[in-house]
Amino acid sequence: MNRAPAAERDRTGGVSFRDCLAQLDEAQKPGAGVPAYTRWINRRLARYAAAAAVALRISPNMVTAASAAVSLCGLLLLLLRPPGVITGMAAAVLLAAGYVLDSADGQVARVTGRGGPAGEWLDHVVDSVRTPAVHLAVLGGWALHTDASRLMLALPVLYCLLSTGHFMSQILAEQLVRRHRQAGRPEPAPSRLRSFLLLPSDAGVLCWVFACWGNQGGFLIAYGCLFLLNLLAGAASMRRKYRSLVSL
Repeated sequence: MNRAPAAERDRTGGVSFRDCLAQLDEAQKPGAGVPAYTRWINRRLARYAAAAAVALRISPNMVTAASAAVSLCGLLLLLLRPPGVITGMAAAVLLAAGYVLDSADGQVARVTGRGGPAGEWLDHVVDSVRTPAVHLAVLGGWALHTDASRLMLALPVLYCLLSTGHFMSQILAEQLVRRHRQAGRPEPAPSRLRSFLLLPSDAGVLCWVFACWGNQGGFLIAYGCLFLLNLLAGAASMRRKYRSLVSL
């Protein structure tokens, strides 16, 4: 069904940008366990993108496809162009824009009532490819355009394995908890402090690290620090998820 559940229609039969934005402001996902950039910046920008998509009658799956295409352009820049300030900034903007659209597709689905298992599957497939692709692009960019050592080239490989494992852990844990959660069990309250502590694991933060791509030493330090922080956060997260699932 293509009608929005509660939005007023404009003269062309579509949902107006302003009405859609108002709906999205009132129907946001909970912020518990969501890193700060995603929670307060990416989701806010995604609301505007989603409202525009609904007003233009763009389907959730088309928004997902646009997210994949924009992210791909950013990754191709890293692979095809030598490291530089302009290349890094352009890649960072494209990757961040792709992340905004990645959040917008679900919001479009909610406000139009056009979501479903196929759309959710497509969204997860794109995310599962994009997550390791970012680190493989770093590997390819270093290997093609720099004199990076073998030890340096090992970093994006390890980061790729870590991010893929963490992504799978999150997705699978959410599904298992949703299936086995006891009726009436309350959701955890959103914590501002935890959102800031989770910033190193925020996909949006990783996108903007590429602004340093033109400075090989600076990027290596920032990227390496994110890897170490994600390694610690990932270990703690997986331990917490395992204990939570055992309790179910």
